[in-house]
Amino acid sequence: MMEAYIERVVDLTEPEANQIYNLSVDDARELIFRNPEAARQIQGSFALVARQGKTVKMARSLDRPMRYFLAKRAAGPVLVVAHRIDTIREWLNSEGLADQFHPSYTRMVPAHYVTQLELIGCPDPDPVYTRFFTPESATLPPDLDRIGEAYIGAAAQEIEQWLTHIPEREPIGVCFSGGIDSGSVFVLTYHAMRKLGMSPARLKAFVLDLGDGPDVEQARHFLDSLNLGLFLEPIQAEASSLDAEATIRIVEDYKPLDIESASMAIALCRGIRQRYPDWRYLIDGDGGDENLKDYPIEENPELTIRSVINNQMLYQEGWGVGKIKHSLTYSGGLSRSYTRTYATGHHFGFSGFSPFTRPSVIAMAEAVPFIELTNYDVPRLYELKGEIVSRGVKAVTGLQMPVFPKRRFQHGAISKDSLREKLPFREAEYRRQFLSLYK
Repeated sequence: MMEAYIERVVDLTEPEANQIYNLSVDDARELIFRNPEAARQIQGSFALVARQGKTVKMARSLDRPMRYFLAKRAAGPVLVVAHRIDTIREWLNSEGLADQFHPSYTRMVPAHYVTQLELIGCPDPDPVYTRFFTPESATLPPDLDRIGEAYIGAAAQEIEQWLTHIPEREPIGVCFSGGIDSGSVFVLTYHAMRKLGMSPARLKAFVLDLGDGPDVEQARHFLDSLNLGLFLEPIQAEASSLDAEATIRIVEDYKPLDIESASMAIALCRGIRQRYPDWRYLIDGDGGDENLKDYPIEENPELTIRSVINNQMLYQEGWGVGKIKHSLTYSGGLSRSYTRTYATGHHFGFSGFSPFTRPSVIAMAEAVPFIELTNYDVPRLYELKGEIVSRGVKAVTGLQMPVFPKRRFQHGAISKDSLREKLPFREAEYRRQFLSLYK
């Protein structure tokens, strides 16, 4: 008599950590299974696994990594889903399936898609991807005041919604540098707390100080100009604490810019945790650069201003599902690199949030008529972000925030010379260190 064919799904994504505002987790799972295109209706942060028979569907928000691995057993396949590669490996080890594992065999569920798998055995069919978030492009008029109000207004609404779901006595920390994104997030959070009748005494602006970086003075100047300097709290750390191998282990990736940024996030989170053992909630401006296309195009030989402006959500999703350069193991763009934020915060026990990762805010960014506003002029593109955000903050809060030139997190917390001494920016070496974790 033929034995029953048994497929198994192991969900290690910590389902209780989903932060869905408008649906129960079970209702959200039902939605992605029955109507994948409607997953855009799910508000909040989520990583969801839904199953019926041999069909499994998975979806995540941009701010929450989600990986899977399909292992073989004599009785049938087993699908293991988790946030991290090492979580998958540990489970396989516990089940005697370690010989099947390699980190490159894991797959990342791309943000903004429902990923469907059929557990039907060997050989495995390719996943089927159904996009659930397709914002319209260039629908706003070329009026910077209206654009700023629409974009920052959407961010303000997301911050208010997030605040109302936090216990009323919990403190809130802003990962702060005084740059455009973290600066606007701080001002919007301060404004929202006052609007909602919450005590601003719960709020702090944490700035990382590694001894010789310019961010501390910039952060102080930003807040002092708004008479809000009392909220600033520098977090001192030693440059000697920066450790590329430890960062690679935490973020499970090897891209140099992400390793640098994550190393700063680790130093900041570690410092906050040492000072405040019970602190939980952090908010930051991650995704703001991606939304308003504010990266140095000249640093990437694959990009031109036309490719940046004409490819929808290029910085959020990379070249996109189904394209030659799309990585099945990592996804692309911020969909890949958000581990630099999520994994570091999660490692130290924080619950993080950025309004700029929410679809409502990304949709407003995609609606900006970049071609009309820039005529494909690169310097003009770089100017837009500060103008849009500062005008929006003024319209929403009445406060005129200062705007400083763009500077990466890692270049603000420490001088470039000190950074290069500690983190030598060698992708091949970082990749080697990453792969050595799984020998």
